[in-house]
Amino acid sequence: MPARRATVLAVDEHLAVNRANWDERAPAHAASSGYAVERFVADPGHLSEVVRFDLPRLGDVSGLRGVHLQCHIGTDTLSLHRLGARMTGLDFSAASLAEARRLAERTGAAVNFVQSDVYDAPRALGGERFDLVYTGVGALCWLPDIRRWAEVVAALLRPGGRLFLREGHPMLWALDDERDDGLLAVEHPYFEQPEPTVWTDPGTYVETDATFTQNTTYEWNHGLGELVTALLTAGFELTMLTEHDSAPWDPLPGRTVADEHGEHRLRERPWRLPMTYTLAALRR
Repeated sequence: MPARRATVLAVDEHLAVNRANWDERAPAHAASSGYAVERFVADPGHLSEVVRFDLPRLGDVSGLRGVHLQCHIGTDTLSLHRLGARMTGLDFSAASLAEARRLAERTGAAVNFVQSDVYDAPRALGGERFDLVYTGVGALCWLPDIRRWAEVVAALLRPGGRLFLREGHPMLWALDDERDDGLLAVEHPYFEQPEPTVWTDPGTYVETDATFTQNTTYEWNHGLGELVTALLTAGFELTMLTEHDSAPWDPLPGRTVADEHGEHRLRERPWRLPMTYTLAALRR
């Protein structure tokens, strides 16, 4: 994949550009082996590697009413459904939801999907309160304001309901991923900034032969302290925060090795870098 380039710009209208990027990539993701759509269809017990990784931390979700924010093509949503949760998936990309609904239909899963921007989720979901809000890897970087996100999550949860999140670590997002000398160098913002980082990347994070034309994205990083503070301020009690030395994709090509579960770690001294984290919190 060609190296992606970043510049920093102040941009207000970012949703349409980011949505076009995801709309174009959704069919390629569904066709890629990375999302294992055909395995979901063939094996009623199959779970996504992202959900499987966190099974020891997730606990029993059977019978819970759950909403998966930024669900993309729905493989994690379907996995939670297979674990017994009554799931709704929400995403702003119509093309992603078309693939998610197709997957649910092919697997006979009673999963509801709703199109909406995250910040408008309480209205789009009709004010419904859930037992579980789930968010997966690579979601928060699309949101300009982590405090507003935490308020949305609080609005979606009943008192005592819980948030479960696995996300890319902000330290990973801040690294220069184009270096070829093996050094881990901080190049991009670690803390949330008013302006987004504007990326141009002609590829995607799974293997595909597809060619894309919508290659610009606007993204924001959020420091771990900013995230935790936002949740505490929104009325949450933090119950778990675990940092991992691995990621379910290859964030630093040429510098990682993958295990049998598809988790990538630094080839040399993996303890140097937290790549992802899992967080759980209860709404007080």
